[in-house]
Amino acid sequence: MFDREILDALPARHDRRVEFVRECLAELRGALRARGGELIVLHGRAREEIPALASRLAVAAVFANEDYEPAAIARDAAVEGALAAEGRRLHLAKDQAVFARDEILTQAGRPFVVFTPYKRAWLARVDDFYLKPYPVAKYAERLARPPFATAVPALADLGFEPTNLAGLRVPAGTSGARRLFTDFQARMAGYASSRDLPAVNGVSCLSVHNRFGTISIRELARAAWKAKGEGPSTWLSELVWRDFYFQVLWHHPHAATGAFRREFDAIAWPGSEGHFAAWREARTGFPIVDAAMRQINDTGWMHNRLRMIVASFLVKDLLVDWRRGEKYFADHLIDFDLAANNGGWQWAASTGCDAQPWFRIFNPVTQSERFDPQGRFIRRYLPELAKVPDRFVHAPWTMTPLEQRAAGCVIGRDYPAPIVNHAAQRERALALFEAIRA
Repeated sequence: MFDREILDALPARHDRRVEFVRECLAELRGALRARGGELIVLHGRAREEIPALASRLAVAAVFANEDYEPAAIARDAAVEGALAAEGRRLHLAKDQAVFARDEILTQAGRPFVVFTPYKRAWLARVDDFYLKPYPVAKYAERLARPPFATAVPALADLGFEPTNLAGLRVPAGTSGARRLFTDFQARMAGYASSRDLPAVNGVSCLSVHNRFGTISIRELARAAWKAKGEGPSTWLSELVWRDFYFQVLWHHPHAATGAFRREFDAIAWPGSEGHFAAWREARTGFPIVDAAMRQINDTGWMHNRLRMIVASFLVKDLLVDWRRGEKYFADHLIDFDLAANNGGWQWAASTGCDAQPWFRIFNPVTQSERFDPQGRFIRRYLPELAKVPDRFVHAPWTMTPLEQRAAGCVIGRDYPAPIVNHAAQRERALALFEAIRA
């Protein structure tokens, strides 16, 4: 279902997600056909098209997987009502999470709002039952071909244009997810030590497949849960964070549009339009921030450590409302997921549950020195800094004019000067939060 309520709201007609999903559906259709089934692909409003299709096929019930976002919950309720009006039923099943909604609660029966105790409860609850596979091969012979066929629409038919997805080599479909997971399993042992280094291949690269369901979250969690060592354990924690944010959004839907901690909605963020534009366009003068923003603009993806750095920089250095950064990520990330994106931004902005304490503010230079010490990632996306020595690559404005000319990088000409003073902006950010707490 290419839902027009989602697609028509996208800000650009060249969206890597639409192209990725289309490729996944083409592969799925082929797999179903090989087993005697078929895939019906529709383009319209889901709340209208699904009941109409159920009527056309004269089915007694519609089965789908749960979605925990407020808009999706409203859509599913509308579909359920339309089906019920014709005597049909909607059955929803858990699929995209290991534990969802209110399956993990405190001893007092309340939802968790702090991750560490949630993780302890998650690990105490999980077992083979919750992570077991559900093979579908034995049901393949029961697949039925519908009385009509539909094609997977071309991008142009959906109103979209090709992107650079093919050049980025993002493998689509279950086959692509399988290749990535096989590759990551050979590297999982080193995950804990390499996951924060954007210049190395340390992460799983499975986020887009988790987002669109082309691989089972239970299979991934089971592999990490069964394995031994710090690497698998750390990766499993990241998968638990995913469940945590799903249940936070389900229990607290107000967080989708405002601060989880409502008192922080009172902050009047003074950041300027010019600073927000410089952040978007990778011209802040802070190399790690600009390299990360070029990564998302060029590829539709950003390393997780960098997501934290650029979010902190936008909110606590540039003093721009976190919701503007959250929306920018929502518009550009190929792996965008509302719960995780919202949770991550509110963590960085110190407005969410179990968030970064408001008085802890990332220094973009020390973050850069720690996680990209030789500047390899920086130079990959900022070739204008290619010849800048390692000791200056994190803060090139500290070079003397002679050193700048020798490196072929004159600040203000070849690369921008910093648009803010971090120390001064840190004090302004602290004052914003202190005023709310007073």
